[in-house]
Amino acid sequence: MTDTPAPATPAPAPTTLGELRATGATARPVKAEIRANLLARLAAGEPTLPGMVGFEDTVLPEVERALIAGHDLVLLGERGQGKTRLIRTLVGLLDEWTPVLVGSELNEHPLAPISVWAHRQIAEHGDATPVGWLHRSERFGEKLATPDTSVGDLIGDVDPIKVAEGRTLGDPETVHYGLVPRTNRGIFSVNELPDLAERIQVALLNVLEERDIQIRGYRVRLPLDLLLVASANPEDYTNRGRIITPLKDRFGAEVRTHYPIELADEIRLLEQEARTSGLGAPGGQESLDAPVVPAHLVEIVARFTRLVRESSHVDQRSGVSARFAIAGLETVAASAVRRAAVAGETRPVARVVDLPSVVPASRGKVEFADAGSDPDDDRELEILEHLLRQATAQTFRARCAGLDLTGLQEHFTGGETVESGDLVPAPALLGQLGTVPRLAELLGRLGVPEGDQSAEQAAAAVEFALEGLHLTRRLAKDTDGGRTVYGA
Repeated sequence: MTDTPAPATPAPAPTTLGELRATGATARPVKAEIRANLLARLAAGEPTLPGMVGFEDTVLPEVERALIAGHDLVLLGERGQGKTRLIRTLVGLLDEWTPVLVGSELNEHPLAPISVWAHRQIAEHGDATPVGWLHRSERFGEKLATPDTSVGDLIGDVDPIKVAEGRTLGDPETVHYGLVPRTNRGIFSVNELPDLAERIQVALLNVLEERDIQIRGYRVRLPLDLLLVASANPEDYTNRGRIITPLKDRFGAEVRTHYPIELADEIRLLEQEARTSGLGAPGGQESLDAPVVPAHLVEIVARFTRLVRESSHVDQRSGVSARFAIAGLETVAASAVRRAAVAGETRPVARVVDLPSVVPASRGKVEFADAGSDPDDDRELEILEHLLRQATAQTFRARCAGLDLTGLQEHFTGGETVESGDLVPAPALLGQLGTVPRLAELLGRLGVPEGDQSAEQAAAAVEFALEGLHLTRRLAKDTDGGRTVYGA
């Protein structure tokens, strides 16, 4: 599976070796293919690896230089930094279609066969040798490194059935090829490389340098043509870690990844990756539109994620994955959909009251540096709840600085209260306040378009303002389960 879209154009016409030769086609190495397509994108000013947010000025230039140099590379970074996503995006730099010999296990180019079987096919059929076309999405292979991975999984092994049929052990056609040879003329990825046993890492040495493979002591001369990319945690990719030095030496480039450096990149990543639009139920018996998560709530989740990463209570070696933020935003949207379904609303809009649902849902995604031995210890939840309040306060100050909210605050001077909750619908919340002073200005500050200023959006804005006034010590707040009451 890759992030490459379905074929944009049909496969080319030639179906035999003779027809392919007549087109003037030539065989070129996969690294030359990637280099040419990369340089074409750079010259045209197009994104070279689309979808990689926050890497434009740091990671991508290093990757581009490595690809232009024709280097195999290893990506070093903590979990959830987009290493696997980046590797899969490399597939987009391959030609959309490439010719292969029909029936070849090694995706051999008809004009550059490498196996005994392929040479025999061409000798027997000549220009009538069948030719097929392989889409770039099928030229990617990957293996998650695990301690039980064997040499046979990656490289191959002798097939006892073929030996029983009369072939000798030294015959290349007795080999059952592993994942690496089967990805010939493509991109192969080893995720979490240091988790491979050392003897398995040794099996990759020839692949990276001599580009041949050895199986059971028999050398199979296969000039493999592929780009090998690996990922690893920086702590493991050291001499003290679980990586052998000769293998490190054979990678042409090491590239360090990172979490989004700027808040704007964190927000862009959330908006790109969080799958919230499919959480509604349009067209059903109980029709619900796709949920809306206002921009200020997206910013709160982004700030919350960054605060958790920076917290001294969190294990910095483990990191806090981008999936932490993505899952959090999806949970907020799901809470809004749940309220809409219960309250009979048709347009779910997330509010501040949906944010607390993120804490228990995301607890398991964080490794605390000072975690106690008691798994039921609530201290971890308290830390996350504090950081969420801090993120909300930061967002309130950033978006509502200088905004006069005294009119809203004066509503509570006579002892009135406003009750909210994760199941309180927007009309019920707004009905307790009556006319809200400066509401249009508040909505504008929160980035709500004029044509989208619905009751649900107004309720989300007002509740954010109430929470901001509480966090800046201008309103009191009492919380009991899913019920929240604001007062003077």
